Amino acid sequence: GNGVDEPAMISHWRAEGTMEYNALLFIPTLRPFDLYDPTRQHAVRLYVKRVFITDNCDGLVFPWLRFLRGVVDSEDLPLNISREMLQYNPTVSKIRGGVAKRILSDLMKLAIDDEPAFLTFWGQFGAVLKEGLYDASEHRSDILKVVRFASTHDEEKVTSLADYISRMKDGQDAIYYLSGENLETLRNSPQLEGFKARGLEVLFFTDTIDDFWLQNVPDYQMKPFKSVTKGDIKLDQFQRTSGPANDDKQVRDDLTDKKVEKLRLLIADVLKDEVGEVRTSARLTDSPVCLIAADNEVDLRMERVLRIHQKYDAAGKRVLEINPDHPLIRKLSDLAATQGGSPDIDSAAFLLLDQARIIQGEPVPDPGRFARAMALFMEKGLAA
Repeated sequence: GNGVDEPAMISHWRAEGTMEYNALLFIPTLRPFDLYDPTRQHAVRLYVKRVFITDNCDGLVFPWLRFLRGVVDSEDLPLNISREMLQYNPTVSKIRGGVAKRILSDLMKLAIDDEPAFLTFWGQFGAVLKEGLYDASEHRSDILKVVRFASTHDEEKVTSLADYISRMKDGQDAIYYLSGENLETLRNSPQLEGFKARGLEVLFFTDTIDDFWLQNVPDYQMKPFKSVTKGDIKLDQFQRTSGPANDDKQVRDDLTDKKVEKLRLLIADVLKDEVGEVRTSARLTDSPVCLIAADNEVDLRMERVLRIHQKYDAAGKRVLEINPDHPLIRKLSDLAATQGGSPDIDSAAFLLLDQARIIQGEPVPDPGRFARAMALFMEKGLAA
């Protein structure tokens, strides 16, 4: 075969009781090119008492299982049923539910019995299956057992939600995630630094559908999903496992804290039209700054998705977080302490904000200003 028909999983069963049907279904190894086209039909053929009826019965398979192929043979449907009536037929909707239940339970088994085959399936069709989290409330708890995500725990492997929960730290009350288009970029995000330094695992959500199902699935096993690019996360309650060994609080004396606070107020004033708030952050260890969304806003990626579809008013102001332990922030806070507000601080504030935007994969609104400020700073640095 050409690989398209090599099954990643085969399910064969006979349903008996209130209704009878035979099903022989399989999941191919490779996804068809039009898999993400929402109008794409599944390829499951419907038979009634071994007589072929149709290969496009709309209601036979949920859209989030549209990768299924094979045959369903019903004993209960009338042979002369019209195609139009099929999709509203209660027997068809019962079969649809039965198929979903069985396929999900077979996928859970596959994950245990043949992990490589399961991972092949997941790589090809995982994003489609997750559409079911958005709209299939009665199958949601089963889908949540099947889904897998890349995470900071192991670069080579994906993890289930149950395994994530088993590794949670004492006192950790949320499932942390970071959402974006590109896994490599996400792994280098500054927002992760504080989590990594404390051994707190973060999941990576890289499919567009992730931002949507999260609106309908607030938690898993009573643990809420929390974006690491949003709101204030109390990281200081967790011990650092890497990075500066002693508690940051002891490294910074009161004087440094006062200087940093003065700098924070100056930057906040300079950037008052650009960001909603400037604050110091436990989220950062190596980078000087990062952008996050305010507590009551959508997280950064969702904001981008909505902006593309013009459904978002950009007035929702971001938060710029600064790292009080970063040498650059220390130098600037010394500068702020000696000369207060100055053109240097102004231009540094804009540079830091633009740097945070670039790391976030966003365009710099005024590239000319950015280039001038950058040249000026390099010149000063070389002159020093």
